[in-house]
Amino acid sequence: MAGLTGDALEVARSEAQAAVRSLRERKADLDADSIDVILGDARSHYAWQDRPVSDELLHRLYEITAAGPTSMNTCPARFVFVTSQKGKERLAKSLKDKNIDKMMAAPVTAIIAHDLEFWRDLPFLFPHEDRRPHFEGKPEHSETTAFRNGTLQGAYFMIAARALGLDVGAMSGFSNAIVDEEFFAGTTLRSNFLCNLGYADETALFQKLPRFVFDQVCSFA
Repeated sequence: MAGLTGDALEVARSEAQAAVRSLRERKADLDADSIDVILGDARSHYAWQDRPVSDELLHRLYEITAAGPTSMNTCPARFVFVTSQKGKERLAKSLKDKNIDKMMAAPVTAIIAHDLEFWRDLPFLFPHEDRRPHFEGKPEHSETTAFRNGTLQGAYFMIAARALGLDVGAMSGFSNAIVDEEFFAGTTLRSNFLCNLGYADETALFQKLPRFVFDQVCSFA
């Protein structure tokens, strides 16, 4: 896909700048309740209501997630929505015993993965210039870039889900090797973490754990 040039490029840039200014005028920041929904009072959940998540909502969730920034617009994350009994049984092979019931009860479990050969799509994603030589033949650099930016997209995914009224419960208690063999064998995709999605049963929650305050972990240079 060729990039825009000349007058078309200038028009596109002008429209993008105007859109940002307009958004800032309409909504300079989020109110306190909105911040609490996505982060402030949001919780990781372990129990779920028997309430489905529609495919339409998952499409909307992806669209919001995809809008988040990645370096050179690499967009390496890939998402597998595990919803079927068969799919969950396959995924259960990778899980630690204590996580199996959590996953099986969730309406959706997303495998957050990344494509090690994301760079092949850069002519479409970053049409300004050909950045493929930055990654081609450089597997370590490609893997680091894919993992870093795929993890960012996984975080966007969780925040977007909360913004849409869903609850999330990320999980790392599983074997990446088993997930990769079961779902991504013969491909350039690799799993990062799992995230249960749905509508939570809050009765399983305990008190929110402490966080560091600013002066404990922040500094100026």
